[in-house]
Amino acid sequence: MEHLPVLFTETLHALNIKAEGIYLDCTFGRGGHSRGILEKLNAEGQLFAFDKDLDAINSSNAQKMGLDSRFNLHHGSFIELEATIKNKVSHGLVNGILIDLGVSSPQLDNPERGFSFLRDGVLDMRMNTETGLSAKQWLAQVDEAELVQILFDYGEERFARRIAHAIVNQREQTPLISTLQLATLITEVVPVKEKYKHPATRSFQAIRIAVNHELDELKVVLQQASSLLKPGGRLVVISFHSLEDRIVKRFIRSESGYKYLPGKLPIKEVDLELGILKKIGKIVRAGKEEISLNPRSRSAVMRIAERI
Repeated sequence: MEHLPVLFTETLHALNIKAEGIYLDCTFGRGGHSRGILEKLNAEGQLFAFDKDLDAINSSNAQKMGLDSRFNLHHGSFIELEATIKNKVSHGLVNGILIDLGVSSPQLDNPERGFSFLRDGVLDMRMNTETGLSAKQWLAQVDEAELVQILFDYGEERFARRIAHAIVNQREQTPLISTLQLATLITEVVPVKEKYKHPATRSFQAIRIAVNHELDELKVVLQQASSLLKPGGRLVVISFHSLEDRIVKRFIRSESGYKYLPGKLPIKEVDLELGILKKIGKIVRAGKEEISLNPRSRSAVMRIAERI
């Protein structure tokens, strides 16, 4: 299945692209958004892209775009953003930064990656298969109390205790090695099934977030991104679940207006620290036509901020 870039037109509009500008695509995927950005740049424009996933780096789209001298693709986490481009782009000179979070369609559709509970495959879930613990390895050693907390915090799973206890009991008898094995176990222990939602949805999300340190890395890249933007430069973030969106929302709010409000204390306005961003517009969601073509876009939420 061809990967459809979510909110494609809306993203290009939100970035407010300048033909001679410098842009960063923090999650290249299969290059849909990057290709759209490149098409709007002139010979002076530059695009730097990042991706943890080696499959994305080696994709045919990446190879084709790599022939363009304006394009540079880096294999690694977007928390390496600042370190990677510091010798190429100075702080405060970037015109736009895109962060498209979540799992791409090629990752979900490939059973070998272990992201999907609907397809049987190795229990991996790593965005970067060259580093870190796989989900199989992580589940084999995680403490039960920690697993309960992860399922509750990252999956908002109300049956976290039941599921964690079942996983620990199961691994003492037989190692958990496949996605179908884990999904079946969760389905059997969850007492109440939600309509239109697989019982393993929340747990798979929580385990994936933990394995990839997704929320921690998001907090880091947001701080780096805001410092790299030039005045008038845009930060565009597309998230796919409430945990990500909450972090983005709070970050933009914390960097907008006065960062320190002392209440009734006598303090001069000049002593207050101003944020460096301002929120642009309301949240953007996929329309009915896009959702009909790409059902996975229905949960996408875009937030936009601009460097003051």
